[in-house]
Amino acid sequence: MCDTLGVTRGGYYRSLGRAPSASAVRRAQLVEQIRQAHAASRELYGSPRVTAELRAAGVAVGENTVARLMSDNAIRSKVARPRFRPPRTTDANHPDPIAPNLLERDFAADRPDAKWCCDITYVPTDEGTLYLAAVIDLCSRRIVGWAMADHMRATLCLDALDMAVLHRGRPAPGLVHHSDRGAQYAGDAYRGRLDELGFAASMSGVGDCYDNAVIESFWGTLKRELLYQQPDGRFASHAQAKRTIFEYVEVYYNRQRRHSALGFVSPDTFEASLN
Repeated sequence: MCDTLGVTRGGYYRSLGRAPSASAVRRAQLVEQIRQAHAASRELYGSPRVTAELRAAGVAVGENTVARLMSDNAIRSKVARPRFRPPRTTDANHPDPIAPNLLERDFAADRPDAKWCCDITYVPTDEGTLYLAAVIDLCSRRIVGWAMADHMRATLCLDALDMAVLHRGRPAPGLVHHSDRGAQYAGDAYRGRLDELGFAASMSGVGDCYDNAVIESFWGTLKRELLYQQPDGRFASHAQAKRTIFEYVEVYYNRQRRHSALGFVSPDTFEASLN
């Protein structure tokens, strides 16, 4: 082997007792810091978020270095991809009035509680499908209200809206409330609640998910990071689904998860920085 590599036998044996170089020590320390940051993220972070986590802890490192060391040491995000087609959750075939699209895909907001987006998604379980309605603030990307039920009636969406209003201390009138054209949001009960609050109703175009892209992105994140981690991509029971989603939204997503649109800080940290 020494002949093949062009080194002396004596040089090889001396290298066995030589202390690791400073760069090797630094690399080993950095790999361990990467492992810890990755584990703290529930093994969900890839190199961009791991880099942000290390920098927040005072570690000076570049994303390319983190990506290379993660690859070399088989440290990978366990985020999963969808395995089935979701059921339809929007029924726009109804006679109720449709609000104009006030948002027009302008997802920027200079303060919290200026623009909210709302939607419904499905949550499969062994006890049958649950439905999750959520309200997201476009300034901080915080989930400000949510509700779960085994139906998609308007009361589900109203429960999510009322949670948002309660948690945010009844935002000032004029808030833009954006949703799809589903019967839940266009019906008398929901429109009456928006009128009572003084919110400006806004709705997406026909079948256009890009008009509500921010909350659609949240659904994708929740499913890749939580739902598709479950055996067969479903929860065992309604109780487990509600408990696990509560913990993900209120403990992890809002307070801990670094959001790329917020400069890799969590929604709560971003809102705190505005005060």
